[in-house]
Amino acid sequence: MEYLHRKLEKPLKEALEQFPVVLVTGPRQAGKSTLLQHCLKKYTYVSLDDLLVRNLAESDPALFLKTYQTPLIIDEIQYAPSLLPYIKIQVDADRRKHGQYVLTGSQIFPLMKGVSESLAGRVAIFQLYPLSWREIQDKDVCDEHAVAEQMLKGFYPEFQVEPKLNPKFWHSAYLSTYLERDLRTMRNIHDLGQFQRYLVLIAARAGQLFNLNEIGKECGISQTTAKDWLMLLQATSIIYLLEPYAKNLTKRIVKSPKLYFVDTGLLCYLLRIESVEQLVHSPFGGHLFENMVVMEKIKQFAEKGERAHCYFYRLASGEEVDLLIDHGDALDAYEIKFSSTPNATMTQSLVGFKSEQPVKKCALLTLRKEKLPFSNGITATHWSSIE
Repeated sequence: MEYLHRKLEKPLKEALEQFPVVLVTGPRQAGKSTLLQHCLKKYTYVSLDDLLVRNLAESDPALFLKTYQTPLIIDEIQYAPSLLPYIKIQVDADRRKHGQYVLTGSQIFPLMKGVSESLAGRVAIFQLYPLSWREIQDKDVCDEHAVAEQMLKGFYPEFQVEPKLNPKFWHSAYLSTYLERDLRTMRNIHDLGQFQRYLVLIAARAGQLFNLNEIGKECGISQTTAKDWLMLLQATSIIYLLEPYAKNLTKRIVKSPKLYFVDTGLLCYLLRIESVEQLVHSPFGGHLFENMVVMEKIKQFAEKGERAHCYFYRLASGEEVDLLIDHGDALDAYEIKFSSTPNATMTQSLVGFKSEQPVKKCALLTLRKEKLPFSNGITATHWSSIE
C-alpha cells in the first residue's frame, strides 16, 4: 500500500529527541498507526484494539510493560488508561532516555485527563487530522471541480490510496464503526437511531452558531443530553468548535461557538450530498466550503505541533468575520465565500473589523485564482493562499 507522507513527521521526530513520551491523538482512520509504523520502524508496535493484548494491559500493567520492551508504540491507549501510571514509573527511572514510548488515542478528552495526571512534563502531544491539501500532492487547488470533488470525498487517507472508493459506502461504514466502537465504550447510548438524528441536525448547522436548546428540542432530548453528546463528538474528533474572539472588544459579542465537522466528506454524507453537482447547487455549499477552509488552517497549526489560535468574530447585530488568527500583537482576518466572482459587498464585515482591531492581514478568500483588490484596501485572493 502506498504511504502518504505527513507534515507531522518532522516535529514528531524532533519531539522524540526531547521527550520520553509522545502522544498522537486524532480521529479514527486519520493515519496515526500508519504514520508511526512507517516513521518508527525500530519501535515495537502493539495495538490495544486486540482484546487479548488489552486484557493483559488492564489486568497486569507491570507485566504488559515487561512483555513489550521499549522503544514501544502503544496504539489506542484510551482502552487501558491504567497503563499510564506504570509508564510514568518506567520513564522516571531514566528521565534522560528520550523517545521511550509513543502512544496514540482516538478519544481525546478522557485520554488527556489521564495523561495530564500521570505524564505531565514528560509527554509531547500532537493532533493528527485527516489529510490537508498540502499533503495531497496530485490535486490542483485551483480546479474548482477538483476542490468540490475532494470536499465530497473528504480527506481521510483511504480515499487517496483507493481513489475509486465510493464515498457513500465508506462513510456509512465509518459511521457504523464509530457508533459501535467509540460511543458505546464512552457512553451507554441506548438509542443509536436518535443519536444519528442528532448528528444530522448538527450537520445542517455546520458553519453556524451552535444552539443547544434548539437542537435538544428538535431531537427530543434534554439540553444536558445535547451537551453531553456534543462533547462526545468533540472528544472523538468528529466535530471542531471554533470559539468567538473576545479580546478588548467594545461591542457585545455572541458567546456561542461555531460548529464545524473535522471532515467535509462525513458532513456531505450526513447532508445526503452525493455528487459534485449537488454540492455546488446545495444551500449548504457555502457552509461546506467555509468548513473546509477553516479546518485547513486548523490542520496547518496541528502539522507544526502548535495550538490553533483561531477564532471567529460576530457581533450581536449579526456582522461576522469567518476566521481570525491571533498573533498576540495583531490579527489576521478572513471572510470566506464559495464564489468565483467576489465583489466589494462581500468585504463589509472585514472593513468594520479593521476599524476596530489591529489587523496584520485582511483578505476575502474565494475560488477566484487571480487576486482582486478593492478600493477599501481589502483584496480577494484564492483560499489556498492562507498561510
